[in-house]
Amino acid sequence: MEKPLVVVVMGVAGTGKTTLGPLVAERLGAPYAEGDDFHPAANIAKMSAGVPLDDADRWPWLDAIGRWAGQHAGRGGVVSCSALKRSYRDRLRAAAPGAVFLHLAGDRALIEGRMAARRGHFMPTALLDSQFATLQPLGDDEAGVAVDVSGTPEEITDRAVAALRRLGGEATAPPPPARPLLP
Repeated sequence: MEKPLVVVVMGVAGTGKTTLGPLVAERLGAPYAEGDDFHPAANIAKMSAGVPLDDADRWPWLDAIGRWAGQHAGRGGVVSCSALKRSYRDRLRAAAPGAVFLHLAGDRALIEGRMAARRGHFMPTALLDSQFATLQPLGDDEAGVAVDVSGTPEEITDRAVAALRRLGGEATAPPPPARPLLP
């Protein structure tokens, strides 16, 4: 890539942000930050209790992720963040204007099955409906790609990295249109 990308790995809970983010970062030779680590304890307690976060809960979390992403501009980095709404992505872009989004997307049944199988995570499957209801896919004017999460982590990583490489790493150029969901 011409310039190191700052990539925000986004999507609803259970799409594999925590699994795929480090794999993508490794393939790009970039540091990785786990978005859940930026949540204040009150947010984790709320989600653990099955209560969806509201925007007031999310703003400080998004600002912390945006600061990390902004600090990695020009050097590259990968950070996970659900970034479900356009307004959340706009807030992240305000702190890291060259950031691109890797939207991990998939069938609800597949994602629910993966969520049910994982252990020790604070996000219950009961919140999946609210995640899908909140999700606003990437707009045509947003820099990023959508990648299907079916298959193995390695297969998904291959598709994701190939799609990101096609973006060319031109973080200062006008954003390319969002890409269709890749098989």
